[in-house]
Amino acid sequence: MQTLIHPALKGLPTVEEANRILRSCVHCGFCLAACPTYHLSGNELDGPRGRIYLLKNLLEEDAIDRPSVLHLDTCLTCRACETACPSGVQYSRLLDIGRELIATRQKRRLLDRLISQMVRLIAPRVHLFRPLLMIGQFLAPVLPQVIARKIPLVPGSISLVVEEPQSPRMRVLLLQGCVQRAATPNVVRALKHLLNEKGVTTSSLPEEGCCGALDYHMSAHETGRRRMRGLVDRLHDQLNKVDYIVSSASGCGVTLKEYPIYLSDDHEYADKSRRINEKVVDVAELLGKFDFSGAPIRASVHTPCSLQHGQSIDGEIERILEKSGVTVTKSARSQPCCGSAGSYSIMQPGLAGRLRDRRLNTLEASSPDVIVTANIGCQLHLQSGTDIPVMHWVELLWRQLIKAPD
Repeated sequence: MQTLIHPALKGLPTVEEANRILRSCVHCGFCLAACPTYHLSGNELDGPRGRIYLLKNLLEEDAIDRPSVLHLDTCLTCRACETACPSGVQYSRLLDIGRELIATRQKRRLLDRLISQMVRLIAPRVHLFRPLLMIGQFLAPVLPQVIARKIPLVPGSISLVVEEPQSPRMRVLLLQGCVQRAATPNVVRALKHLLNEKGVTTSSLPEEGCCGALDYHMSAHETGRRRMRGLVDRLHDQLNKVDYIVSSASGCGVTLKEYPIYLSDDHEYADKSRRINEKVVDVAELLGKFDFSGAPIRASVHTPCSLQHGQSIDGEIERILEKSGVTVTKSARSQPCCGSAGSYSIMQPGLAGRLRDRRLNTLEASSPDVIVTANIGCQLHLQSGTDIPVMHWVELLWRQLIKAPD
């Protein structure tokens, strides 16, 4: 795809990168079949190929109108199009560059700006998010159902007396995440127990901070990069003390693995993040090294887009669970986006709700006892639309392990 870059944008490194990505697109349209929003609207401007044309126009005109921004805003960044693309178009990277340009060329509606700022203020700060969540959980019984269903349930406590192995076979640093640490703290507790049982010693950062994904994907790129550099510094200090750095939230994990891209204009941090990347793994990649045996249960698995498309890990959760004795329903094998997509379910609630309900229809088809996933956003979004328990697959694995007969 040939692009005549606007003179005001020529020479900008990110614009040159965007131009290279545009040239890799051959307009084949394979991406349309994989795009959830195109399926909903039938409008090509709500699919990857149409959005690529809108981004091309932005680079050529150094301007963009409000209707075009709306088509770009409805993109989930699920990256299913990247998995389907035979030419390897880096669509999500192109969209990130486009959104950074749009942020200085098109003023958002006041309501959108306020919601975005509130989400970015509260979600990454556990000391703010946790008490607000507790207030919401307390008031949930008297709130309207449409609001109450969006508030995460109070998790049952996991009280474990865990002893770290004296002669560990492996040393692992566990990342706790922001929202996950407040809303579903049992995930990391369960993971710690599973690893300790296999002779793996675990640790965590005293002040972890946010990975920067939320800010970055809400077009606050510089704030996102600042958070990324902060976490890089904290992780880099631990590199010689651990064998792996493990993320149990796939949205955070894919961001960590792509730090070298986001920080490419800073040679010091790009180099640090590459060294960190050598040790970053998703929890499925780590637990797949071990064997577990638990009590039987029927589960439907929703693999997050950030895992199957962002990290190219698909089918590993099912393999681990089935090997441990869980019956994984086959009707849920198709894995379209659930509509959570970070802040998407907040900024685009109508589309997110339709995608969630469509996904739940498949997940519930075989009457599972539980639905499991691998990302906090997907977990909370799916739970808001069903009465079947939704949990992280690591927590399910632990619960079935302790129920198994000795």
